[in-house]
Amino acid sequence: MTVNKQFGDIRTKESFGDFQLHIEWKVPADIEGSNQARGNSGVFLQNRYEVQVLDVYENETYTNGMAGAIYKQSTPLVNPCRKPGEWNVYDIIYTAPTFKEDGSYRTRPYVTVLFNGVLIQNHQMILGTTEYIGWPKYEAHGDDCIRLQSHGDPSAPISFRNIWIRKL
Repeated sequence: MTVNKQFGDIRTKESFGDFQLHIEWKVPADIEGSNQARGNSGVFLQNRYEVQVLDVYENETYTNGMAGAIYKQSTPLVNPCRKPGEWNVYDIIYTAPTFKEDGSYRTRPYVTVLFNGVLIQNHQMILGTTEYIGWPKYEAHGDDCIRLQSHGDPSAPISFRNIWIRKL
């Protein structure tokens, strides 16, 4: 499935807490642009915590914005991105946060990400929501959707396939 940027993000109908997600993605072989304007997308866990999707094969960008980053929070341990036109694979194991009555964290969210079979995020604590500008925020919430971002960058849209999820 190719993301149609005119129609916006793709969201699951079902909501999730803790889960294991397998998703494959690729940018077109003829992708153009540079930095964050080159196949930009994201996998949003519980609709608010982003694992970055971006062509970073010979495409420099800031480290906490590269593919596999917890966007603007945690740099991946390594860059195993395949060249444009080839499929990349994320295997994501996610532990949802829990909240106290006052809305503060009881337990924070954590994520482990394997990128093309390589561990790039190892039980990484997520600091809060993904913010383009500013610090992560926390907001009490329950289960929520998985969202595939339709980013507004001018590059050609990316494709996803072989998506499956298992509640934990």
